[in-house]
Amino acid sequence: MNDLIDRYHELLTPEIAEETHAHIEAGLTRRGLIFGGRPLCTVLRPRLTTPREVASLQGRIRPLMRAMKRTYAHAIAHRDFRDQFGLLDWEETLLADAPGYDWPSPTSRLDFFYVPGTGQLGLTEYNAETPAGAAYNDALTETFLDTPAVRELSRSFEIMTLPSLPGVVGSIMAAWHEFSGTRNRPRIAILDWDDVPTRTEFELYREHFTRLGLETVIDDPRRCEYRGGKLWVAGKPADLIYKRVLISELIETCGLEHDVVRAVRDRAVCLVDGFRCKILHKKASLAVLSDEANAGLFSPDELEAIHDCIPWTRVVRERMTSYNGATIDLVPWMAAEREHLVLKPNDEYGGKGITLGWTVTDAEWAAAIADALAQPFIVQRKVAIPSEPYPSWSDGRLHIMDRMLDTAPFVSHGDFMEGILTRLSTAALLNVTAGGGSTVPTLVVQPR
Repeated sequence: MNDLIDRYHELLTPEIAEETHAHIEAGLTRRGLIFGGRPLCTVLRPRLTTPREVASLQGRIRPLMRAMKRTYAHAIAHRDFRDQFGLLDWEETLLADAPGYDWPSPTSRLDFFYVPGTGQLGLTEYNAETPAGAAYNDALTETFLDTPAVRELSRSFEIMTLPSLPGVVGSIMAAWHEFSGTRNRPRIAILDWDDVPTRTEFELYREHFTRLGLETVIDDPRRCEYRGGKLWVAGKPADLIYKRVLISELIETCGLEHDVVRAVRDRAVCLVDGFRCKILHKKASLAVLSDEANAGLFSPDELEAIHDCIPWTRVVRERMTSYNGATIDLVPWMAAEREHLVLKPNDEYGGKGITLGWTVTDAEWAAAIADALAQPFIVQRKVAIPSEPYPSWSDGRLHIMDRMLDTAPFVSHGDFMEGILTRLSTAALLNVTAGGGSTVPTLVVQPR
């Protein structure tokens, strides 16, 4: 892989680098690939991987997702087990209504740190509710494929893509067919607040749905009306909601009696992903899978996948637990192991509320632990964060610098990988929503 990256960088003569930069900038502008007013991508190289690495990642994801499914089914059936996830009262209320399809997260995303070569994996989050980035990812792929640098690379290497958007759309439509029991074409509503930074991605989804012959509108849930047994969105009834608004924000802003919530609970409209996705979307789900107290729930291959993919994770509370085979008193142990641990709120996004132990003082870490004991939090073992050199063009010349990167595969039907989101950053917290970093497409290459 290092040789391949070096080969790509050798292709970036000043002329090719400048042309590639201009092509990417034009593509970003033309396709609206802007996130919160910032260009989605600021570098000149895509993520490069091999067919073997893709197959290895897929092979490890499938048993991990089987373990997720087993965890979800057990949580639905057993309230005492479900208590481990830290659900709020209103979330428990919404669990009473099945979504109308079997798996609560038809489209989801696993956020890993993956170290090429060693194959080391660290799952830091399971985005089971509203995984963003698939449409952006495919648009970036199209933009990069026609750059002068990638065209030069294709002289010596076969280049394959990993489309993400078709998997998301296929999962949404499969959920609709299961929900409705028909093959009818639904009218689709993409719902989120008017001012979210991902608005441009909604436009890409609408374009794709429209090409499939599906009428699609984008609207704010506050303008929807539930009347006559139908949810009215933009002047007409909607059959299917591709929900991008977070459930917690919807309930906190609009309440349990909001028209969208009542329509979903009455099965007047199909919601993807449905309310029950909150179980696994909670970061405590990783603690549930990781905790030795729950090991008896899983098959041997599922346990192997859990140990292989999920770093040691626990819900923060006063308790005895195990670490590397030894019994520990969790809270005092956390205080002593600051440089190796991360604290995360149970249900936040965009990097909010996360404390990286190795970046703070002992006093700041003690305060973070106190906060974590007062509200639902998890503590997780620090994972290895890989880095690669990425080139950019500024001030009329090429710059190459190391950037940390994650590996975030989209998962369809709770089963298999379709596409990979890759985010870059020079800071340890890799999150575009948090205000920095860049997104790049992933290309699979092999010698001709």
